[in-house]
Amino acid sequence: MPILMGLLEPPTPRFLCNRGLFLAGEGTMDVCDKAAIVTGGGTGVGKATALELAQRGCSVLVNYSRSQSEAEQTATEIESWGVKAVAMKADVADDDACRHMVQTAVDAFGALHVLVNNAGTTSFINHNDLDQVTDEVWDRIMAVNLKGAFQCARAAKEALLDSGGGEIVNVSSVAGVIGVGSCIPYACSKAALNNLTVMLARVMAPKIRVNGVAPGFISGRWLEQGLGAQYEAMKKAYERRLPAREICDPEDVAAAIISLITGSDLVLGQTLVVDSGLVIMQP
Repeated sequence: MPILMGLLEPPTPRFLCNRGLFLAGEGTMDVCDKAAIVTGGGTGVGKATALELAQRGCSVLVNYSRSQSEAEQTATEIESWGVKAVAMKADVADDDACRHMVQTAVDAFGALHVLVNNAGTTSFINHNDLDQVTDEVWDRIMAVNLKGAFQCARAAKEALLDSGGGEIVNVSSVAGVIGVGSCIPYACSKAALNNLTVMLARVMAPKIRVNGVAPGFISGRWLEQGLGAQYEAMKKAYERRLPAREICDPEDVAAAIISLITGSDLVLGQTLVVDSGLVIMQP
């Protein structure tokens, strides 16, 4: 009967703040009645994270750069659960836009407790094709993936402190751990982001905790568009070789992000690899 009901009725959000469904232990954050910004929140990992936060009773500003309709749909879905949401366009490579985004979140929700730096960009360039790596490719990837995360964290710092402290999670990649990925500048930007996570964790502690996640191959539009006709073949090849025998879904990465936000306050400056065992895979 529960299965039949699930087919006939719309999904019910899982948050029950006043019933203690998500009771936080000592030294952890309960996100119920808190407020978050998720950059790149309209699609993929960003959308999955925004929805997971909202299902736990957290208001969310869903940031986007190009995916307006997806971000607005995500915000609408969150609001249908009785949780506050705002969809907002902002290029994280623009410092003024980052500061305006934070102020918008504070104005809408009254405070800010969580920042998920998920916005990212890349170009799919074979690592051997060095001449295709132009200045424009370098500048845009570093501006969004690295400088953007720094600017959002800097813009959010005072708001997080004003709320009594908070959480920042940077979405990196295994590309920054083992030098793989869509192109050389992308891998370098993510390696630098891992380093930024350590430094921000050091300077923002103890009131603000900064950590990161490093996903591996993730199913969905990002790689479908980048790999084109090769996507399905590469997906199946990874599934055969990965120790876990499956690739990550956006929801898997979102679960890791939530675990860092709601986990022990003594975990900081760490980048959690979420890759189905890609890093430890046999050569």
